[in-house]
Amino acid sequence: MKICKNCVLPETFPNIRFNEDGICNYCLEFKSKKNWQEEKQKYLNRFKTIVKEHKGKQPIDCLVAYSGGKDSTYTLYILKEQFNLRLLALTFDNGFISPKALKNMKKVTEVLDIDHIIIKPRFELLKKIFVASAKKTLYSKKALERASSICTSCIAFVKSLSLKTAIEKHIPFVAFGWSPGQAPLLSSVLKTNPLLIKSTQKVIEDALRKIVKDEIKPYFLESHHFKKPELFPYLTHPLAFLEYNEEAILEKIKQFGWERPDDTDPNSTNCLLNAFANKLHKEQFHFHPYALEIAGLVRTGIMSREEGLKRLNQPENLEIIKWVKKRLGL
Repeated sequence: MKICKNCVLPETFPNIRFNEDGICNYCLEFKSKKNWQEEKQKYLNRFKTIVKEHKGKQPIDCLVAYSGGKDSTYTLYILKEQFNLRLLALTFDNGFISPKALKNMKKVTEVLDIDHIIIKPRFELLKKIFVASAKKTLYSKKALERASSICTSCIAFVKSLSLKTAIEKHIPFVAFGWSPGQAPLLSSVLKTNPLLIKSTQKVIEDALRKIVKDEIKPYFLESHHFKKPELFPYLTHPLAFLEYNEEAILEKIKQFGWERPDDTDPNSTNCLLNAFANKLHKEQFHFHPYALEIAGLVRTGIMSREEGLKRLNQPENLEIIKWVKKRLGL
């Protein structure tokens, strides 16, 4: 299979093109590392300015969507220790969190002294959604460039529950621990509003309502939330504009008692469902759902191309996939 000679994107990735040297259009459109660093600084400055405006005006400054993985753990640390924010960690338990990740969450939130709530919807509800996500086309091809169908369903819960909780508790910021390749720098500091959220929620909610009808209602924003535009928070994923070094991150969070789970796939440090979702996505679309994220890390020099290819080509743990399929009744 043809793969970009600069990053890791394969010829099967949507809308990819290669020049005569085998370099993909995504790499050719990337201006330069210098320009990227300058843009990062702009977003960091913007975040600092907005934090200064809002910090201390509510009992909680920032809600952090906390998966227990390395990146969201590090995000908790930097927001607490470097930006001195009062935090609330919120975890969406999809029924497939690694037991070691759950222990990590308990240890880290205790060491960092952060309030932590876990929301665990009924498993039968989640099971219906994950099975449908595995069997049907629920989302657009564009949406599936960055994540598998199962992950897209799961992330919808994370985003919606985080936003809903922030609005109800008057929290001005919602933070995610996405890596620099996982989400665009352009969206790393984003003020939400009812119109924006209503339109994005509708896409996901309509897809999930076809599966579970009104059972989905408690997990999404309702009409009364949209009547309070002044309570809509900023969304941020600060690892996009801060220095990102995986080895340094792992070294730091070990100080809080965080241990790497040994039952997850190489692209996750918290979720057992991920390996099954990745395998399905590769079978259906012929590219790895993490390809775009890892290509971004390679392009910006955060990860070597060799390491990126190694991660994308590493086989899934078949024993974990077997266990997941049994739990989903597949």
